[in-house]
Amino acid sequence: MIYLDHNATTPVAPEVLEAMLPYLTTAWGNPSAIYQFGARLQTVLETAREQVAELIGAGPREILFTSGGTEANNAALHAALHAHPARRHVITSAVEHSSVLEPCRALESEGYRVTCLPVDRDGLLSLTDLENALTPDTAVVSLMWANNETGVLFPVREIAERCRARGVLFHCDGVQAVGKLAVNVREVPVDYLSLSGHKFQAPKGVGALYVRPQAPFTPLIRGGHQEQDRRGGTEAVPLIVGLGRAAELARQRLADYEARVRPLRDALEAGLLGTVPDTELNGHPTRRLANTTNLTFRGVESEALLILLDLEGICASAGSACLAGSAEPSHVVRAMKPDSAAARQMIRFSLGPENTPQEIETTLAAVRRAVNSLRT
Repeated sequence: MIYLDHNATTPVAPEVLEAMLPYLTTAWGNPSAIYQFGARLQTVLETAREQVAELIGAGPREILFTSGGTEANNAALHAALHAHPARRHVITSAVEHSSVLEPCRALESEGYRVTCLPVDRDGLLSLTDLENALTPDTAVVSLMWANNETGVLFPVREIAERCRARGVLFHCDGVQAVGKLAVNVREVPVDYLSLSGHKFQAPKGVGALYVRPQAPFTPLIRGGHQEQDRRGGTEAVPLIVGLGRAAELARQRLADYEARVRPLRDALEAGLLGTVPDTELNGHPTRRLANTTNLTFRGVESEALLILLDLEGICASAGSACLAGSAEPSHVVRAMKPDSAAARQMIRFSLGPENTPQEIETTLAAVRRAVNSLRT
């Protein structure tokens, strides 16, 4: 198998699995217990909290463990709206993940006004559009750091500064950025930042939300005193331990990540654009993640091409894994190129450090065969 879908999920690192095993076998107590067998796990949780905090330049008490990026995004929006109940305006973008767009659609049904900022053909956001959209009624701006389908990067520092200047809370979906880029919440003044462990070799089902010390927070999930009274429910100790260890590994390997992944991505991208006719890049040529390329193969339906690649043992995608069961084309590419069929004819390849030059060569040949077959 050649796995080129790392933006959907990543393999659990061996070191992460090793760290988790004791808490799935011998140390299985409840951290809220008063006896030592359970209570000593609080120390384990705090170690993981420190590891996650160090990855993004935060303090440990600013980290709230969640079940993943979707919960973290929903929790941030919930907290921001409850902080200013009189404000009834939300700003997001047309290319956000469904875990932001769907809550925003629900808010519209409750009487909120939602502004979805457009992007240009390269997937870039206009800061002027953001400035013009901000009003005294704006409760929160929710914009991602890196797009999950194209890898395009938003200017989050400038967004954060503009929100701060206007007294508006800023939530950043950092799920695709954390572990791939240097993320430091001390340098980029976000109020909330979401991350998900399975995007950087932790298990699925665990993530975190950074909450700036001065940012208001109202729990989304109530029912217990856990997480400093910010999220009820018994902590998933093995998963949290895995998240912490994965964060530690990601921080150690971050300096080498781009040098290992970008040349492979560029070789795949250049090879396809150079040898497969009627192919185009979706996304800015340089302002994107080092591991992601999103390509349109004109005249070839995404699903048909993915099926042929799967038969050759190659894993790629046609967009967000969270929307894989939907018949709708990519909303991200559609927002970038509404006047073309690109949204139905695109493939996302997202690489990881485990990929090899030989895998890229094999993929190039397989894609060429598959595209030629479907076009003829």
